[in-house]
Amino acid sequence: MISKDRQYRSFEVRAEPEGMVVEGYAAVLDSPAVMYEIDGLEYKEVIDRRAFDMAQMHDVVMNFDHTGKPVARTKNGTLSLCVDDHGLRVRADLSTTQESRSLFEEIKAGLIDKMSFAFSVKDQEYDRNTRTRRITGIKRVYDVAAVSVPAYDTTSIMARSFFEAEAEKERAEARAALELALARYDYEGVKT
Repeated sequence: MISKDRQYRSFEVRAEPEGMVVEGYAAVLDSPAVMYEIDGLEYKEVIDRRAFDMAQMHDVVMNFDHTGKPVARTKNGTLSLCVDDHGLRVRADLSTTQESRSLFEEIKAGLIDKMSFAFSVKDQEYDRNTRTRRITGIKRVYDVAAVSVPAYDTTSIMARSFFEAEAEKERAEARAALELALARYDYEGVKT
């Protein structure tokens, strides 16, 4: 189920030469990513180094394109998640089902080389000067996924509502400042 508070991000995944294990990063920390561009202005997002500190990650599944049957799961030990200096590291044993073995072969062949994760935001900050949203707290990680096409299209849908609102605030404030300046000019008869 996809809900309004669930967001997706994409990163790389690779197959190990031994066994049917894949590894990758479902999130990269402190690395600005352009999420959306409005009126030629870039709106960015950063996942803070401490964003995962209180995140619920006790029952996370791995699947393909955020849909279908799980191919690995933290609850049964076929999926492990670890936050390190680089990001949210994923390691999955894909030897257990036909779907997981098939996905392993596609990753090994290089047909699928990206990862994504679905999450909800607990805390965030927004720097209007740099137009950067900093996610300082993740409430829950729902899934990690190997994806054929990175989830940025889905992310953009979720991110656009946030960034469009910020862009509209900036436009409204600029219009208000212009109207105030014009009103002062008309009232005082001099340029301000």
